[in-house]
Amino acid sequence: MDLYVVRHGIAFDQDPAQWPDDRLRPLTPEGEDRFRGVARALARITDGVDVTLASPYVRAWRTAEILAEEAGWPSPVACQPLEADRPPDQTIDVLRSHARRTAIAVVGHEPHLGELISLLLTGGNDVAVSMKKGGVALLSFDGTPSPASAELRWLLPPKLLRGLRR
Repeated sequence: MDLYVVRHGIAFDQDPAQWPDDRLRPLTPEGEDRFRGVARALARITDGVDVTLASPYVRAWRTAEILAEEAGWPSPVACQPLEADRPPDQTIDVLRSHARRTAIAVVGHEPHLGELISLLLTGGNDVAVSMKKGGVALLSFDGTPSPASAELRWLLPPKLLRGLRR
């Protein structure tokens, strides 16, 4: 199985006056535009995915919707374990339920996604992984996803991905 790990695009800064509930904080217009370029690049360099799992937070959900619009990936499915501040082992449990899929995308937040990648690569937090907003990593598995079972194929920042869309 291939796993595409996608950090949400550029969102507005936290502002409790405007978004008292941080789950409702959206992408900026520039963030949407830039991520569209990332999604177009993913359409060009991947074969797509079977399922897109996304944090239900507005900024991650919208990022997943853009993947559907621009890359032709499936419409997102809400996945609470991808919410910010959730332990990454909960996401691994969800991935196991999709082990027969060829390719899956998860769309979420930092530091959760970096911790997830580290856990899948090393079995712990032995590797510090930090993803830029709109960045994407590709991991692959020979069997069922579990700690220390992944191979990192690539980790690309959004600027490089946007350059590939041409």
